[in-house]
Amino acid sequence: MTARASDGATAAPAHPRQKTLAPALLVATLALVLACGLALQIGEPISFGRALRDPASLDRAILLHARLPRVLLGVIAGGGLAITGACFQALLRNPLAEPYVLGVAGGAALGATLALALGAASLVAVFGSSLTALAAATFGLLATAVVYGASSRASREGGEGRGSATTTLLAGVIVNAIAAAAITFVKTLVPGDVARQLLFWLAGFLDVPAPGPLAVVATCVALGSIVLLREAPRLNLLALGDDHAGHLGVDVRRLERRLFIGSSLVVGAVVASCGMIGFVGLLVPHVVRRLTRSADQRVVVPTSLIAGAAMLVLCDAGARLIFRWAHTEPPVGAITALLGGPLFLVLLVGRQGHRRVSSDA
Repeated sequence: MTARASDGATAAPAHPRQKTLAPALLVATLALVLACGLALQIGEPISFGRALRDPASLDRAILLHARLPRVLLGVIAGGGLAITGACFQALLRNPLAEPYVLGVAGGAALGATLALALGAASLVAVFGSSLTALAAATFGLLATAVVYGASSRASREGGEGRGSATTTLLAGVIVNAIAAAAITFVKTLVPGDVARQLLFWLAGFLDVPAPGPLAVVATCVALGSIVLLREAPRLNLLALGDDHAGHLGVDVRRLERRLFIGSSLVVGAVVASCGMIGFVGLLVPHVVRRLTRSADQRVVVPTSLIAGAAMLVLCDAGARLIFRWAHTEPPVGAITALLGGPLFLVLLVGRQGHRRVSSDA
């Protein structure tokens, strides 16, 4: 029965996207708030009341200058990696697509490695870590251009139009392999202390950032995420196929370029600040689609942004808890891989089982 307003007019039914998006964002935001609250309490006990009341207290210094910047970096990095993963999976219509598979992160890591190896740390007083972020974003964009150009040319020669998902993924794997080889070569040329620093950085970590570098990565991730969020409705049309999307007014090639450029900006800034943190961009969109039971990118993309932030903050909190009894802090990239890998396999097996049951029915 149709509900009616008090003036006798028929009440408009709620849009399906609104029915899914509002609770999804609410749950993801609640998870993020709880994750941040937990992360802020890990460490030496402090009084939050004293930290808020007394500007000169040690509690305030610990909260504002040590714990809060690290939590904010986790929010920014996790959200950026998750939203790029969601967009790549929708763009290529492939559940394995993410920045690390497509070569974007590999190129960004190579750029940051070269900057660090050439002594970018000695220029902190002049440029801050933005020089490393610039190198990472530039090389990430170059890697994107190589992957996009190679896949497009191969597909044109094969008569497939724009770059197919398989061709793009293969090009990304090759670019990643080249970047990894170049990084290994660079590590053999630098002094031992720099090589150890690079090795730890490439494993992925969250540290306490200075205000300047934190502002740089926040700005880059915000700008890139705005581009990706704006393109979410058009990603839905790509599910109909390139030809149908073109008939509906989507310039597929321009959409690809905007998504790749926005993602390169996000991933380059994150890699420069945190190193290589995997599985966030791969796993979070799968979990969001499974929990929301929606493939609408207007739901998946913004929800992945918030859920990815919550996941990385929780993983970093886990790494800090391990420090209490192990007296050494593992890289957060190792935590995300150890947790994300098995969970992704469970989701993958469950998905295949669901398809098999559906086909038998």
